[in-house]
Amino acid sequence: METSVIVIFVLLIVFYVVVRTFRVVPEYERLVILALGRYAGTRGPGLVIVVPLLETATKVDMRENFLDIPAQTAITQDNAPIAIDFLVYYRVIDPKLSIISVEHVVRASTNIATTTLRAVIGDISLDDVLSKREQINDTLRVKLDEVTERWGLKITSVEIREIEPPREVQEAMNRQMTAERERRAVVTRASGEREASIAVAEGEKQAAILRAEGQKQSSILAAEGERQAQLLRSQGFAAALKNIEEEANLAGANTMSLQYMNVLRDVGASPATKFVLPMELINLAQQFTQTVTGNGQPARSKVIDE
Repeated sequence: METSVIVIFVLLIVFYVVVRTFRVVPEYERLVILALGRYAGTRGPGLVIVVPLLETATKVDMRENFLDIPAQTAITQDNAPIAIDFLVYYRVIDPKLSIISVEHVVRASTNIATTTLRAVIGDISLDDVLSKREQINDTLRVKLDEVTERWGLKITSVEIREIEPPREVQEAMNRQMTAERERRAVVTRASGEREASIAVAEGEKQAAILRAEGQKQSSILAAEGERQAQLLRSQGFAAALKNIEEEANLAGANTMSLQYMNVLRDVGASPATKFVLPMELINLAQQFTQTVTGNGQPARSKVIDE
């Protein structure tokens, strides 16, 4: 029984020695080795051997981490109290300094961050604190990096999450925002009315142009119609005159024949002895004479009295 206890005890010691001697260090960690209290080097990643009882190993995380700084009350340059909370992103670049140069690097960084914040805000007015957040972030990062560099830390970024001004300042800001919104509404309304007036004027201009074009086309069409109507009237009048002339010529020939017959009748009814040569007989004689002599002068009817 005692032998079994001793064997188990020995096995536990061997297991402890093996576990404490052979360490598997991840890629993102390093082991800072102190041999009998003196710095003996930084080991890792991979399989690392640490001599028990002679060496002590402290793990250091090499990944980028952040410090969540709670809300801090700071006094601005114009004596306005303001509450600010922010985040500090850091990364260990020298594991030896982070273990040997400072007792607890995270707590030390948190304390120096709050102190630096008050110093930076004390040099800036309230309006600049509210409007120049990026500039404050850069200033904090530079100042913190100057301090933490000796601890083996690199401050990669500082981000202010929230800035809470005093209540009276907040109320003034709200009134200012309301006035600004009202001003923008007035400007927007005036701009809309101006655009509407321009649109109406442009519409009236286009309408007047269209009306003038319509009146112009209407006048042109009316003049063209009047010209066509006058042409048609003149052509109709000319045709009527021509018809009248033809009818007049026809009526004149018939009338002369009728008068000729009446004259022959009256001459024949007279008691005097007369020889009447009709116009037709004279015309035949004239045609014969013209044929023989070539004289185209027509002859008229003659009445020979005895």
